Amino acid sequence: TIILQLFFSFFKTLVGKEIAVELKNDVVLTGTLHSVDQYLNIKLTNVSVVNENRYPQLTALKNCFIRGSVVRYVQINPSDVDTELLQDATRKENSTEVTASA
Repeated sequence: TIILQLFFSFFKTLVGKEIAVELKNDVVLTGTLHSVDQYLNIKLTNVSVVNENRYPQLTALKNCFIRGSVVRYVQINPSDVDTELLQDATRKENSTEVTASA
């Protein structure tokens, strides 16, 4: 659950950013990350479907809630990632694990 917390904290820094979410059923949605919770459930606004011809029933979608367990990938613009913050959090997590196992 500590790794999950690390991802949760990371995704919270992306609120307000454009992301693409690929679901396990191959649907890809893009939109603005509105919120994320501890289960990595995602709420998107300004949603659009990447392949509108294949999924015409989703073209009217504007906002959506995506259950974390159905997400395959989340694509993020590299410029939106604070790599230094992510590296620091990973180092802290790693040092906690080393201390706990000692």
